[in-house]
Amino acid sequence: MEETGLSESKGESQMIRKPKQMSESMILGVVLTLAGGFQDAYSYNCRGQVFANAQTGNIVLLGQNIASGNFQNALHYLFPLLAFLAGVYLSEWVRELCKSFQKLHWRQIVLAFEIVMLAIAGLLPQSLNVVSNVLMSFACAMQVDSFRKFRGIPCATTMCIGNMRSGTELLCRYHITKDPELKRKSLHYYFIILVFAIGAAIGAVASQKFGNPAIWIAAGLMLLGFILMFVKEEIQGETE
Repeated sequence: MEETGLSESKGESQMIRKPKQMSESMILGVVLTLAGGFQDAYSYNCRGQVFANAQTGNIVLLGQNIASGNFQNALHYLFPLLAFLAGVYLSEWVRELCKSFQKLHWRQIVLAFEIVMLAIAGLLPQSLNVVSNVLMSFACAMQVDSFRKFRGIPCATTMCIGNMRSGTELLCRYHITKDPELKRKSLHYYFIILVFAIGAAIGAVASQKFGNPAIWIAAGLMLLGFILMFVKEEIQGETE
């Protein structure tokens, strides 16, 4: 019996010490969500009222301009949409080609792409707003495709509608079943939505104060996320 208890204890210890991916940690989710909210506020306030992340809004505005015969203005919304599709496509190739890398996680490579694109976007003048929005939409697509869950819960860091639906659904299920786990997951979604709103507020203020280079703040947040993934891996290696 003692041996059985000892083996169970060892098993529990191994389960506790089992490493978790930093790419799915809450701290990284907060950092990337802040950057996601920031980008949407920046692109709307500083780059011609185009949404870098909320492509549904861009589709509506694209259709509205086409219906009004403003075909040239419609391109302001069409190009970011195409860039979003290209970003998802590229991120899948990065995952496939780089998933076996040892020194870098493939998601870190995605973050590196994003950092470079946002850094370039901040250098562009107002006359190149379309190019800037294309770069930001491309970066957003790579992020939303690569970072899909945190603490094991599917979650988006660049938009809120899915999080709002999931959080409210879980809240309703909690009130029906009284399962505390459903409440915890629901609060997780509402917390992420709050973080996104904070990022958007910071982005709006920074855009007014710093203008075009304000997007470098979002790039800095992604750089922080890139570094955090290194730190976590180092700690995990020590505990194994």
